[in-house]
Amino acid sequence: MSSPSLRQLDIFAQMVAAGSAARCAQDLGLDLGEVLDGIAALEMRLGYRLFDDPAGAARLTPAGRKTAQAMMQLGSDTPSPAGAATAEAPDSPAPPPPAEPPREGIILAAPAPIFGHFQDALAAFEAANDDIAISIDLHVHSARDAATALARGRADIAYFYALEEPAEPPSRYGWSEPLNLYAGSGHRLARAEMVGRDDIAATPLLAMEPHNGMRQIVDAALARARLPFDAPALESDNMFEIMAALRDGAGCFAAFGPLARDLGRMSGIRRLALDMPLPAIEIRQAVGADAARKPAVDALAEFLFL
Repeated sequence: MSSPSLRQLDIFAQMVAAGSAARCAQDLGLDLGEVLDGIAALEMRLGYRLFDDPAGAARLTPAGRKTAQAMMQLGSDTPSPAGAATAEAPDSPAPPPPAEPPREGIILAAPAPIFGHFQDALAAFEAANDDIAISIDLHVHSARDAATALARGRADIAYFYALEEPAEPPSRYGWSEPLNLYAGSGHRLARAEMVGRDDIAATPLLAMEPHNGMRQIVDAALARARLPFDAPALESDNMFEIMAALRDGAGCFAAFGPLARDLGRMSGIRRLALDMPLPAIEIRQAVGADAARKPAVDALAEFLFL
């Protein structure tokens, strides 16, 4: 997954393996505060909680379990080697348990914040359809990502970001999320009653890393709005680093979705009052071409869409 930093993913993986923040900190040679800050920064980037009580028992939330499976393929059992000896084998081996009927698998591809939007609906759908197993792919961000995943059978349903309806893949509009600019509350632009293009021209931009799927759609939206930003003064997927730079008055930062919501609640950070609208980010749904032959895929697509 390209969105979080490798350090955050390393902390998350070790936290899952260790079962507690204290043990995770010991294993990684970090302070407990660094581990908790890393998990908090990752949750902020994803837009949903990964652990219940991360400083205590550190139980994975349902979304956290799905994320662990999607990111690191956790929980796969390693089969015993063929012919491995067993201690005190019984004279008459017990009959094997009856095989469970196979579960139909559905792969949902979506950016992590969109998965966070659907996590309760996915849990409800699986609870009502115990013969269906839903797996998550968090790598898809753009229309190109979605088209590739659907064409190669790596996804049955794909959600992606766009500024308008793309030619490929065929998709339908789900909803839009406004794009906003944020600065530290002491920044001159944050104190202005109205901010225009000329004001922004002299302001450094803070941004996520270039490979980040959210960065790419934000860059496209800013270019469409004809905002005259130079090369970013800071590029980081560590949101604590971005927030610290904003509060220090280092520049402004563009965000949408759950990340924008969380930034708007942070002390010392303020949304800029722009005198021009920024393009909204569309969230679109695409379904594989063979979905008509998979009633469960079509049912889940409609369930999520409604």
